[in-house]
Amino acid sequence: MLKNIPPILSPDLFHVLMEMGHGDELVLADGNFPSASLARRIIRCDGQEILPLLEAILLFFPLDYRVAQAAMMEIPQGTDCLSRELVYRPLLEKSFGEKVEIVMEERDSFYNRASQAYAIVATSDTTRFSNLIIRKGVVTI
Repeated sequence: MLKNIPPILSPDLFHVLMEMGHGDELVLADGNFPSASLARRIIRCDGQEILPLLEAILLFFPLDYRVAQAAMMEIPQGTDCLSRELVYRPLLEKSFGEKVEIVMEERDSFYNRASQAYAIVATSDTTRFSNLIIRKGVVTI
């Protein structure tokens, strides 16, 4: 047991966060995302939602200062669905310390990028189009 590590971060997830290097990308995937078929590495976080996982991950995960952006899957026009962009942005900016751009990517482009990510974290989040890609930066002292 370790102190001050949120229990939502499993040993497998924490291990992957530690392994990742500068420029590696992490996908936080909702329950509808084809995580198993796209992942190079898959971390199962069944029963969890993306938002609390993101909050816990950002306690330890430095965002890439050269890119200062994250990516989400674009919501198709006419889809009755609220975007999580407005919820994710403040968390990302608080962690990063400045403005973070959230790029909206078309579905196939997002899938392709996700398939190249270091790992995909598969959640049970039922919010449609809540998938998020973040890029790891360096730790500065």
